[in-house]
Amino acid sequence: MKKYDVIVVGAGVSGLLAALTLSKHGKKVLVLEKSRHLGGNCSSYIVDGYQVDTGAHAITHLIEGPLKRLMDNYFDFLPVFEDYGYYYVRTENAFIKVPSNLKDFVTFDVLPRKDRVLLSQSLTKAFTLSSFGIDLSGQSVYDFLPKNLSKDTYDFVDTISVFLSGRSMKETSAQRVLSGSNFVRDSITQDQFDAMIGKFEPKKRQSAESILASILPYHFHASLQARMTKVAQPFTSLERLATNNVNFSQGYPRKGLKALLNAILSSLPETVEIKKECQVTSILVQDGKVSGVEADEIYTSDLVIYTGFATELPTLIKDLPQDYVGNLNGIVHSKSLTIWLGLEKELPDFNYTGSEIWFKDFAYWAMPISNYDPSLAPKDRQLIGFSFVIDESKSEEQELKKAYDTIFRAHPNIEKHIEMQHEQIIIPEKAAVTIDGKFADIRTPIQNLYVAGTDTDKRSMGITRASYSIIELLKILNEDGNLH
Repeated sequence: MKKYDVIVVGAGVSGLLAALTLSKHGKKVLVLEKSRHLGGNCSSYIVDGYQVDTGAHAITHLIEGPLKRLMDNYFDFLPVFEDYGYYYVRTENAFIKVPSNLKDFVTFDVLPRKDRVLLSQSLTKAFTLSSFGIDLSGQSVYDFLPKNLSKDTYDFVDTISVFLSGRSMKETSAQRVLSGSNFVRDSITQDQFDAMIGKFEPKKRQSAESILASILPYHFHASLQARMTKVAQPFTSLERLATNNVNFSQGYPRKGLKALLNAILSSLPETVEIKKECQVTSILVQDGKVSGVEADEIYTSDLVIYTGFATELPTLIKDLPQDYVGNLNGIVHSKSLTIWLGLEKELPDFNYTGSEIWFKDFAYWAMPISNYDPSLAPKDRQLIGFSFVIDESKSEEQELKKAYDTIFRAHPNIEKHIEMQHEQIIIPEKAAVTIDGKFADIRTPIQNLYVAGTDTDKRSMGITRASYSIIELLKILNEDGNLH
């Protein structure tokens, strides 16, 4: 039996960030991953000369968010981020920026003027209540809407809800839309980080660019670099409502998601050992305290971090308390479909950076990622990702056909230019943020067994949410005396 300071179960982005941070605190770490690949949904691979990500991604909260805190304190190598760009709505007759404040909403002609006025009133009400500290996480988006809106308006709101939570506006909380649309911003300053985990002095980086200097403004926008280098002044509530920017502090890593994954892997010290194709079959417990795991052999440790699906914990540990198992069973999952299309030439439809939303009948979220970095596609080609939240009550074949029909309806001329197509069906986050959906606690009923990942934190989405989870994990480990 081999003894480690920490065993991390799972080598998705949460598991790798857990291994990185704990190893930088002096721990000898073993990471066990059941698949052949590292990074989970934070990865990229080649399909017929095109580099596709695992789902379409935007990296959020890059100014004062959790990923920035982890990069500043633990990374030896940093990815280069391009300014994300803007969000747009596409219809048969229009292509227009998504409104993120009341000023923009006035000219958002995609929806009827009467509906825009009513929605503005609803948004103002929700934002005012939230500003006074009232928790809106138990009230649905639908509950805040007037009941005499047009079908297009309901479809638009439903689409925004689905892409923020994985569920419809009747299951998505109003708080989720406010935070997902950047009206409510969760930030973690360096002082807050130090207060949570104790003062930590990282070793000097071997080779790293400052994230501020890594934003390259010369071929897109200078705005992200400007926002990250200036001293931000706090907005009042009314100023935020009037001047909010939905793409605030967002970026996309040059060279794709694998650049972020490679930055994490390159920053791991020699005290981290990773074993792939090594599935954990049991988490070992002795006298109420974790003692290790069983995989291809038994590995012992007094500290285990589990980053797989929390819903699978009852299959790995016998005799968990029933109320704890009941909470885990209340975690809600959503499936997404991403269709990657490689085009033989760059099309005018996709002459932008950012993403577009189609909200009629079957909604999608699309990103022309080769516009950030042409090397993601063969020379003079273009790579577009179209992401859908799919109905699990229907067959994958039905949802796939419906998705392609939607793409060809939104872009009638695209079909004759496709030279590569590739589909992915994944669970984008381990817990959907719904009104009744549960989340796992980082602490478990087993002493020194902790859970981390996107089923333990509901803030933001994807990699940013995983980063929030890791910072909360570090805080709790520090409180329990298991960090330093």
